[in-house]
Amino acid sequence: MAREALESNQKRCNREIHMQRIIVFEEQGSGKRKIEGIGRFGQGIEIIKVIDVGGPFPEFVDEPEVIIDTDFSADLCLNYIRHPDLSLYLIEVCNKKAIPVVASGQKVKGAFTPFTCCGLGHHPSLGPYGRQFGVPELEVLVEGGKIKVVSVLRGAPCGLTWDVAEAIEGLPVDEALSTFGRLIQYECVADPAKFDPISQKSQLHFAGDVHIRALKKAISLCEKRDSNQWPS
Repeated sequence: MAREALESNQKRCNREIHMQRIIVFEEQGSGKRKIEGIGRFGQGIEIIKVIDVGGPFPEFVDEPEVIIDTDFSADLCLNYIRHPDLSLYLIEVCNKKAIPVVASGQKVKGAFTPFTCCGLGHHPSLGPYGRQFGVPELEVLVEGGKIKVVSVLRGAPCGLTWDVAEAIEGLPVDEALSTFGRLIQYECVADPAKFDPISQKSQLHFAGDVHIRALKKAISLCEKRDSNQWPS
């Protein structure tokens, strides 16, 4: 019954979601894990096209318009292109088309650029994608000092939040917290060499930390309510 209650609450968060059309640009398969995760866990989302620009490319690309196909329309663009010249050109094209762009891990103007895919905050213009993917949000049921059930309300587009959440069910709370962060970092495909001067963390450590914070918050909320009473 606990799992059914949590799943019901998760469905409530995704209720009345209209189908959102997403176009993905990647470079040599750079968006593969995210595309798969969105397909597995996204609701009300349709990836209408995936464009791989190929590569490798020279240090400078003088004519990005030759490589980037601009004949497209969508509600949202996910930009996994690594080359800065190509990425910037794509963002400029999307801005002209009034299409929001998420370019995680990049430092460019005209797009939403969280340090990692699981660091994306809530933004109304990102629609169903923004409501379901980004900084993790969890609900848990704790019984006898152990995590009995974990429900993911929002998670990383690669799908790790959902996959690792199952692995900590049945663990004591303290062990679950350390295990959650460790497994996220172990499985994460973010670049360990990228460093955020604000948080003083690499992408891997940042990903682990945001997941641990989400689990701590969920445990705290669980402790404040009757374990048998769930939001309807």
